[in-house]
Amino acid sequence: MAEQPGKESTADEQKTEVIKELGVIEMPKVDSNIHCLTIVGQVEGHMVLPPQNKTTKYEHIIPQLVAMEQSREIEGVLIVLNTVGGDVEAGLAMAEMITGLSKPTVSLVLGGGHSIGVPIAVAADYSFIASTATMTIHPIRLTGLVIGVPSTFEYLEKMQERVVAFITRNSRVTVEKYKELMFKTGELTRDIGTVVVGKEAVEYGLIDGVGGISDAVKRLQEMIAARKEEGGLVQ
Repeated sequence: MAEQPGKESTADEQKTEVIKELGVIEMPKVDSNIHCLTIVGQVEGHMVLPPQNKTTKYEHIIPQLVAMEQSREIEGVLIVLNTVGGDVEAGLAMAEMITGLSKPTVSLVLGGGHSIGVPIAVAADYSFIASTATMTIHPIRLTGLVIGVPSTFEYLEKMQERVVAFITRNSRVTVEKYKELMFKTGELTRDIGTVVVGKEAVEYGLIDGVGGISDAVKRLQEMIAARKEEGGLVQ
């Protein structure tokens, strides 16, 4: 029986779409008990960013996290970050969702985990950072508007305290040390804050270890195995 022309064209269209999106003919198929969640570009929240921006939309991430929690096949979650930061509330919402997962989680900062990317990175049960990756720690920035209402400044201060409390609660860095890094002057041109690179993030207690993808996957599989021994996963 001859193959229907429509089916052949559909397959060709799918291959073309994969090449356009991923740059390869076919993605390798691997049966895995780990789900990889990527946080890349800028975290997009309540405001839609320009189309030329590479973004991670929080309304796309949250349903994925819910599905991971419910899935019997997924036993662990690997969060890979290369982000410049973005919407504070959206980033915190994603971080809170990650900490709420009952399954083991490991994060890996590649390239950068800046600004609101910091709480997302530390939200995992265990965190890694590549030796060349950086993290920028600074206070919450305004959009450039001049705000003269006292209540607005109080809101920003409370928001900042929420970020600091989350990071210090989910990592080994102290409140005093984090605020010292956050308000440091002279390192960032015309701004305050600190850029930490790889090993420095571990020394400050922000991140648990320096490593790459193999270290992150190995650690996650060990955590999954330990969880199974404790009888925590449903078979």
